[in-house]
Amino acid sequence: MSAPRPAAVIVLAAGEGTRMKSDIPKVLHTIGGRSLLGHAIDAARGTQPQHLAVVVRHQRDVVAANIEQFEPGATIADQDEIKGTGRAAECALAALPGDLSGTVLVTYGDVPLLATQTLVDLTSAHEAGGNAVTVLTAEVENPTGYGRILRDESGSVAGIIEHKDALAAREAGDAKLAHALDIREINSGIYAFDAIVLRESLAKVTTDNAQGEKYLTDVLALARAAGGRVEAHAITDLWQTEGVNDKVQLAAMGRELNRRVVEQAMRDGAIVIDPATTFVDVDVSIGRDTVVQPNTQLRGATTIGARCEIGPDTTLVDTEVADDASVVRTQANLATIGAGASVGPFSYLRPGTELGAKGKIGGFVETKNAQIGDGAKVPHLTYCGDAVIGEGANIGAGTIFANYDGVKKHTTHVGAHSFVGSDSVLIAPVTIAPGAYVAAGSAVDGDVEAGQMAVARGRQRNIDGWVERRRAGTKTADAARDVAHASPRAAAGEAASTSVDEESSADEGITK
Repeated sequence: MSAPRPAAVIVLAAGEGTRMKSDIPKVLHTIGGRSLLGHAIDAARGTQPQHLAVVVRHQRDVVAANIEQFEPGATIADQDEIKGTGRAAECALAALPGDLSGTVLVTYGDVPLLATQTLVDLTSAHEAGGNAVTVLTAEVENPTGYGRILRDESGSVAGIIEHKDALAAREAGDAKLAHALDIREINSGIYAFDAIVLRESLAKVTTDNAQGEKYLTDVLALARAAGGRVEAHAITDLWQTEGVNDKVQLAAMGRELNRRVVEQAMRDGAIVIDPATTFVDVDVSIGRDTVVQPNTQLRGATTIGARCEIGPDTTLVDTEVADDASVVRTQANLATIGAGASVGPFSYLRPGTELGAKGKIGGFVETKNAQIGDGAKVPHLTYCGDAVIGEGANIGAGTIFANYDGVKKHTTHVGAHSFVGSDSVLIAPVTIAPGAYVAAGSAVDGDVEAGQMAVARGRQRNIDGWVERRRAGTKTADAARDVAHASPRAAAGEAASTSVDEESSADEGITK
């Protein structure tokens, strides 16, 4: 039997969240790669409601843009100047069809660990019991700040009293409510309502309370007075009822969410060496037998294949890593790394980097908008921007792809199985054809045809006696004099002839 589908889920996200002490709306602070509101919307969407409504007010347009990102079809309801959760729910109902019937769930935009399954179970319990209202509850050691569940002699829910009202009742010596502060069963603020009961009850709710607000909790007493059944659905996972009110709670919630995500990744087959120093966003996927080393962050929509090695000291954001790849001490953003490829250490892959199967991006290499073919290598100390590098090509150490002329970016093409010598500068736009060479130390500003070797550097010449004349009295001069005494030929410069032909000299300068 399939789970019941709620008629609507209402997510309350209108509050300012002053305790966050932030210019960012509280519900837009992020953990696990999503805003708090994004987590709430995801949980609500999983119940497959007929309608999903989000109530907004503080920084309305900014919050609405975030809602559009996560659920474009959501109904956005604006809360007016009347305060309170009851008024917020009333504004949501006004934005939904007037003939709405069935179960309406009410949740919050600052409760990020609430799970879809909990909402499904709440809906099932609500409908199975024929309830007018079902409240999600939990027992906590320290209920300070929470609304308390009031029960009658039979154990049924008689109502909810907010913390400040319970405190006022004790101070006033109210015999009926003086015990309320001692109750440990708390109201999560998450409910299942019969839609008609909710609409009719909210019309009767007033603002006659310590806060001067229209409380959603008052609906329970009104529903009960009208003969409706009011029950609780208790859960033991207290984190699902926790809201975020300040940045300390935000950090605590983030740690717990990360613990759960990393644990699930391990249960799904990943090998995480140190979960305490591994951070994985909720939309990340990690393949079986992939090893994640310490101090690794996997962010955004990053996907990692099977049997990879990631880290240590690695951050991947929105990056795709295929099977059997190795990524060590690397920062990558919006990059693609092919099967069996290797990256790092100390590499920086900027957006648009595509490394082919069994390719290599080595130590201290920065890439940007670079397509590096299967088996191609960019091994050391290179900037590779706006480049297309063919299969099997090799880029020597210290090569610079000079892609910017001060006005526009240009692309360099290096053909398949070509070889660029160390310490070269490729001045875009330029094309190195397949099967071509560039001599080490060259500054190439023209195309190189297949089978050619480009040499773009000055000829070496050795000036005899320069050290003796220009650096007399230095340790260098003393060392040269010692060699001269031992070998007259060396002193005469015969060991370093300037008559070597240009092609031989270029060949000697090529390194991998």
